[in-house]
Order: sequence, then C-alpha cells, then structure tokens
Amino acid sequence: MCGTCGCGDDEHITYRKPGQGHSGHHHNHEHTHHHGIMEHSHVHIHEHAHDGHHHHAEDDNAHAHAFHADGYDHHHNHEHDHGHGHSHGEEGHTHTIQLERNILSKNDLIAERNRGFFDALDVLALNLVSSPGSGKTSILEQTIREIGASLQAVVIEGDQQTMNDAERIKSAGAPVIQVNTGNGCHLDALMVSKAAKALELKQHSTLFIENVGNLVCPSLFDLGEAKRVVIISVTEGDDKPAKYPTMFASAQLCLINKIDLLPYVDFDVEKAKKCALKVNPGLEFISLSAKTGEGMNDWYGWVKQLKKS
Repeated sequence: MCGTCGCGDDEHITYRKPGQGHSGHHHNHEHTHHHGIMEHSHVHIHEHAHDGHHHHAEDDNAHAHAFHADGYDHHHNHEHDHGHGHSHGEEGHTHTIQLERNILSKNDLIAERNRGFFDALDVLALNLVSSPGSGKTSILEQTIREIGASLQAVVIEGDQQTMNDAERIKSAGAPVIQVNTGNGCHLDALMVSKAAKALELKQHSTLFIENVGNLVCPSLFDLGEAKRVVIISVTEGDDKPAKYPTMFASAQLCLINKIDLLPYVDFDVEKAKKCALKVNPGLEFISLSAKTGEGMNDWYGWVKQLKKS
C-alpha cells in the first residue's frame, strides 16, 4: 500500500492499446508501490543499570524495525539475553534513534533508466499533470491534430479505469497505450518503462505522458521525463498553487486552460501566477483555451523549441 496516500491495494495494472481486448494485456503487476517519501528505521538502544556497573545495549542488528522499498518488512533479531534482570529505575533509561532514508530510490533508478532510453532515441518526453477535469486530454487532442505529425507524437494515457482517453487520442491521430492503474492514483517509472516499450518508440518522436488526474502523489514520482507540465483551469480556483505547492515546485511549465470562461468565473490569472512563483520562481506560464484555440500556438512553440534544443 502506498505510504503517501493509501493507493496500491490493486496490483493488477493493465496496458492496452485501443482495439485490443482486456485479456490481451492484463498483467499481475509484481512491483511494489514504494510510495512513501521516507523510509524509517528505528534503532532501540536500551541501557539498564545493574548494580551501577552493567549496561546492556541493543544495536540496529539486534532490534530494528524497517520499511523496505519492496514491502513492509519487520526484522526482529532479539539477541539480548533475557536471563538478566531489567531494572528500569531512575538510573535506567531508553534512547530511541530514528533513521530516515529515501524509499523512492527504486523509482528514481528506473526513471534514470527511462531518461537514458529516451535520450538514446532522441525522444522528448513530457509529463502532463493536473487535477481531474482541467483539460489535459483536450489540450493533447488539439496538439496532436495541429502539430502531432511534425512532432511524431505518441501518448501514454494514465487513468484508474476505462479506455476513454486512449480512444480520444487515437481518434486525434496518435499511437497511444492506456495504462489503467486500478486503485493507484499516479503513474510510476516502471509503468512508463513498460508502456513506452510496448509503444515501440521511434527515433526523434515526442512522448506525451498524461498522468492520472491528481495534484498530490504524481508530484513525487519522477518518470524519466524531460519536462513536467502542470495544467490548471480557471474553473478550479486561483489558489491551486498554494494548496498543492509540491506539484508546482516540481514543474517547469504551467498551462492555464479554459481562459474563454474567464468572464464567467471568479479567477484572477495574475494572482494564480504570483502564488505559483512563490513556490517556484522559475516556473513559466502559458494561458490558453483548448476549445477556442487561443494561446495554443504559444504552447506549440514551447514544445517545438524543446525539440530543437
């Protein structure tokens, strides 16, 4: 289970291309969701006063509790002698030392392998993240229709269930694979690795990764992307960066979508930008509308510039 949000009970992840039956790409996904931010090891050192001269200590091999990246594991090696008496008087005391280390290291390692794989093929990989309903898929559809051919665009779609978005992307004209995460609330590097290989990426292509709609956990998981693009819509409220700072701090570009609705909603574009810049002074912004096309050329130009660099 994910230590961050509780997701991951369902280890059955599916990878399907539109038109393929459910049973054709059903995997028992054997990797463990190592989703917590930190791994905790607890070392208990017990010092017991015996007639003022004998002290017994349990080191980390004798009594350690550890969370491992491959699962929740307890190691209890009680090697101390229970034959001696434990005197916990005023002189006896217990020290607890907590050790912490990053348990996302396994994901980060796979992400670096993904990055090397993409670099070897000269593939530009972009990770699109947002809350549900911000317009990720709509922006992607328009991008594929307008410049998809020149970008050699391919797509990994992440959702908990359904093939809906993958079907939309296929209709727009790009090769796509749907990753259904079950109870999982985000994609991770291993999912992207498997999906990218199933897509049989060609040299010089552009890989758009549409993450599961969520502004929390996806911010913690490097997928091997070159850039992370966070998308918000004017219908969500201009305080999103304050509520979800980690996502905005980890992104390089913020797309503010649905600006055609600005006359009808209470959303201050400049306030939203200022709020985001507090957590990420280097964040870039593009305001656009996937529906009317306003600002989309700025987005296309941003992607094309990355392709040149």
